[in-house]
Amino acid sequence: MLFFTMPENTRPPESTLLAPVLLVEDEPLIRRRLEGLLLQLGYSSDALVMTGSLAEARACMVNQPIALALVDLGLPDGSGIDLIAEMHMADPALPILVISAWSTEDAILAALRAGATGYVLKERDDMEVALSIRSVLRGGAPIDPFIARRIIDELRPKTMPHEKAPNNETLSPRESEILGLVAQGLANREISEQLHLSRYTIECHIKHIYRKLAVSSRTKAIHEARSRGLLA
Repeated sequence: MLFFTMPENTRPPESTLLAPVLLVEDEPLIRRRLEGLLLQLGYSSDALVMTGSLAEARACMVNQPIALALVDLGLPDGSGIDLIAEMHMADPALPILVISAWSTEDAILAALRAGATGYVLKERDDMEVALSIRSVLRGGAPIDPFIARRIIDELRPKTMPHEKAPNNETLSPRESEILGLVAQGLANREISEQLHLSRYTIECHIKHIYRKLAVSSRTKAIHEARSRGLLA
């Protein structure tokens, strides 16, 4: 796991640190990672409210106001999307950054519609996650580049059937191997570790798979590959 120290001149001024911060994350390792990033950004420990479930987060919000929320979607007692909707309804101006491993179109769009200010994947390194938090602190709406591409693809007009890639455009052996791991439910980071390739190489292969299959998501790629007999 990568940790870094932010140069002094890149840290946001203390006056821009919105506090208290509600961190909703049930995985202890990820929680400690995000806590460390917030401390490096200049927060003190007593400005951080750490919770691991919807119930804990809701109880904290009853007892004290929140100035910034970092929310995971996959929680042990429900979806973080429900919590985002509740927080946004109570305070439409509250900055809410999703930090999640979920990268499906349904989850992304549902979180943004519920009121999330930004969305970054957990698999990004510490620098990228910290930059997203800093962007929120400055009034921005950071969107993970991979997610931004998914949103753009979702908003574009759907391709007509005759515009689809020809069925004779086959996947390379490496692309077939990666698609098989995607079908098993592995995230990009897990695939990169298993194949000893960089995460960016995996993302590049997946983009090629999408292009060849004329799809815009993992679920659609799996379905299309199975319909063509490329996956069991």
